Amino acid sequence: MPLDHEIPLKPPSELPTGHSGEAAAEPSTRQTLSVAIITLNEEQNLARTLSSVQFADEIIVVDSGSTDRTVEIARDYEAKVFFEPWKGFASQKNSAIEKCSGTWVLSLDADEELTLELQQEIRILLRKRPPADAYMIRRRNLFLNAWMRHGGYYPDPKLRLFRRHAANFAPPARFTERPVHETIAFDGVLDILQHDLIHHAYPTIESYLDHMDRYSTLGAQIIVDKGKTSRSWWSFYYNIFVLPTFTFLWNFGFRLGFLDGREGFLLHLYHSTYTSWKYAKAWQTTRRS
Repeated sequence: MPLDHEIPLKPPSELPTGHSGEAAAEPSTRQTLSVAIITLNEEQNLARTLSSVQFADEIIVVDSGSTDRTVEIARDYEAKVFFEPWKGFASQKNSAIEKCSGTWVLSLDADEELTLELQQEIRILLRKRPPADAYMIRRRNLFLNAWMRHGGYYPDPKLRLFRRHAANFAPPARFTERPVHETIAFDGVLDILQHDLIHHAYPTIESYLDHMDRYSTLGAQIIVDKGKTSRSWWSFYYNIFVLPTFTFLWNFGFRLGFLDGREGFLLHLYHSTYTSWKYAKAWQTTRRS
């Protein structure tokens, strides 16, 4: 695994206070950066994430009731912590964005971190007014701590860095209101950064199955809202068996997921199961007793 997967964690007192070796930006052109993160019981991940964004001007954490050390860790890294009840992924992330005061916003999940190369790329980008209004960032997804390089899991670009306010934004960038797989909607010029974000997604099989159970329930609601509830025998068979089987064969075989070894096999097998669960749960909510 590349060395930059193992960025050492340092408490704020040990982190450099300046950007040695970097040319000072003129106050009139320097773009400020806010980092927006939502949390719930993220003590296993948060220190790693916050350690990778200590160069930012501001870190906003919106917590929805953590009972572990999440809030303590956030404050150790001098984040501004807000407490709000859970409103759904999009609403919660939009709330974090609304609390940001920087020229630019970097929206992260609590289990993500910036590589050293990406940290430097963003620093350089924000020394003066960037040419684009928003930037996609390539994401390395880890499964059982192995980088999934194939099967559609890389480069997996996500829109994460964007101008908070701009004349050509109407309305300002916000996450779309969806139960799951929320995305940022904006009007403006889009570009992509060259270096990676690391997603420490599923360190164990148990964590993946728990995640897919919750996400399949949310995904089922989207299906119900669209009226695709497998009412006929053919649609039931197709959505719950044929489609998941095709999904596995496509990603593991044609998209070369098998090159990621046994971890890749398990990931694509369980992802196809998630597809089946999603349609089965949608059917369950509307079936006749």
